[in-house]
Amino acid sequence: MPQIIVINYGSQVAHLINRRVRELGVFSELVPYGITAEDIKKIKPKGIILSGGPASVYEKNSPQIDKGILEIGIPILGICYGLQLIGKAYGKVIPGMIKEYGRKELLVKGNGKLLRGLGKKEQIWMSHGDLVEKLPEDFKILAKTDSCPIAAMENGKRKIYGIQFHAEVAHTVKGMQIFKNFIFNVCRAKKDWNINLAAMLIKEIKKTVGKKAVIMGTSGGVDSTVAAALMHEAIKERLHCVFIDHGMLRKYEAEDVRKSFEKIKFKNLYFVDASSVFFSRLKDVSDPEEKRKIIGHTFIEVFEKKVEELEEKIPNIKFLGQGTIYPDRVESAQTSKEASKIKSHHNVTLPEKMKLMVIEPLKDLYKDEVRKLANELKLPKDIIGRHPFPGPGLAIRIVGDITQERVEILREADNIFMEELNKSGYYDKVWQALAALFPIKAVGVKGDARTYEYIISLRAVTSIDAMTADWAKLPYSLLEKISSRILNEVKGVNRVVYDISQKPPATIEYE
Repeated sequence: MPQIIVINYGSQVAHLINRRVRELGVFSELVPYGITAEDIKKIKPKGIILSGGPASVYEKNSPQIDKGILEIGIPILGICYGLQLIGKAYGKVIPGMIKEYGRKELLVKGNGKLLRGLGKKEQIWMSHGDLVEKLPEDFKILAKTDSCPIAAMENGKRKIYGIQFHAEVAHTVKGMQIFKNFIFNVCRAKKDWNINLAAMLIKEIKKTVGKKAVIMGTSGGVDSTVAAALMHEAIKERLHCVFIDHGMLRKYEAEDVRKSFEKIKFKNLYFVDASSVFFSRLKDVSDPEEKRKIIGHTFIEVFEKKVEELEEKIPNIKFLGQGTIYPDRVESAQTSKEASKIKSHHNVTLPEKMKLMVIEPLKDLYKDEVRKLANELKLPKDIIGRHPFPGPGLAIRIVGDITQERVEILREADNIFMEELNKSGYYDKVWQALAALFPIKAVGVKGDARTYEYIISLRAVTSIDAMTADWAKLPYSLLEKISSRILNEVKGVNRVVYDISQKPPATIEYE
């Protein structure tokens, strides 16, 4: 049974709370917000964490808490929306006059048990609109910001605590210290979480698949490759990998994938060139969600056609393998009925019409955990260190309509960016880097002549798990070199910009 339960109120990072607890060596589980006090009594956890959420506690049909949970006597930590639920139950919550998103400075007034080990000023991460106006009776204020008078509070006697900021994200510098304080000092939990992840996943695959075969779409990225490697360890030659070229790959992508898979010694690998089909269906489509849906549905059709072809020789193909990881499901609002959808992922939406059963061995893991698995499986370093690349490829890095001309422009610009990052040693220092093409043109001058050409945006971020990200502080000299090469070598571009947005509020990708 879990020592800590995390009640999910629809936060995009609710699962990250669960993960932070497990990182501390304590078994925890994420549960839906409809759980009752009686349900919790049966579980008998040592502590409860209430997650954040996108709603207001006073909105019609917003997720609420069974007030009985607050009366059980089990230690409770409310985070953001979770704090506001506590505030509504015992005090008053109002819409904030000033919204807080991003980094803020926390002014610690009293440490109590929850903030023990924090300094008087700490960097935190805020993402909220409402705030607690009236301090509940018998609570005391532990911290504030310049625009949030109750940023942390506690009732030490009842062991109920609340923070308005997100301790689970990396941008809250002392976030793990707060979790340690709550889990070990308040809840008195013991370390009990330690597993051999690769062995467990391989065992699960064997049990699920049995003697059947799996067909899997592989992009060459670390997610799909690790998923394929796990399945290869489990079922060997019954794994059939399909690489679909939709025409929106990076330069040399197909060749690099083939070389990587030869290193891993996958036996059954099929390459399908479907670029003409994808381009025809994406013509004049500019809406990002529509792009993703078209690409997802087209993938289904191409897969089904390949399955039909293979079934003539291999009748026992019954499973579709996917490299879906947890952030994919989070951003697609798959983890909670109250989660706010950010974007569709083709590897999440694929199963809707596919006639195969889906197997997703990485669905509860984050990118850094996947890379740890890759090391455990002794995969080639070029795969482990490969930057994330979305299934829809360059299509979602072209804002607006997709044309072969725009794809080729972006492909060349992106290749220059990657070349220079590798030469400088910065490729391995950033989490992800990409080039994007905007649907607008700007005036420029080339060879004393007026030009009207496209804008390329460069984006490089640092991150731990892709749930949050900060823009990478690349040297000006490197950015200058990259810009100069793109402007001189890529026809149709006369302006290069560098994106310095954080996630949130931005996403890493553009669409």
